[in-house]
Amino acid sequence: MAADRRTPWPKEIRVHRGEKRLEIDFDDGATFSLPAELLRVESPSAEVQGHSAAQKVTVAGKRHVGIVSLEPVGNYAVRILFDDGHDTGIYSWSYLYELGRDQAEIWAAYLRALEEKGLSRDG
Repeated sequence: MAADRRTPWPKEIRVHRGEKRLEIDFDDGATFSLPAELLRVESPSAEVQGHSAAQKVTVAGKRHVGIVSLEPVGNYAVRILFDDGHDTGIYSWSYLYELGRDQAEIWAAYLRALEEKGLSRDG
């Protein structure tokens, strides 16, 4: 019999505008604090992710981006509106969990990509 592979479910989501962070508590006990910059540069939108891994865009200049608001999308995700106007990414609970769980590796890969492309977090 297969193990239960259900996605952890968020219990609470908090936006800390001053700190430019999203904090999310999941029902498996995990709590993640995700910087707005990470959420913006890893947006699940086609604009950032493209339609394949080869098309992924390295987004520069988002060091100071903030979160304006969250909008629920059904019962499976949120849309994040950023203060730079980006609002097309739909962040599923599983994607937010993955970003939190793998934050250090994702961030390191992002910083490497910026360096390789001669880009900056400041634009």
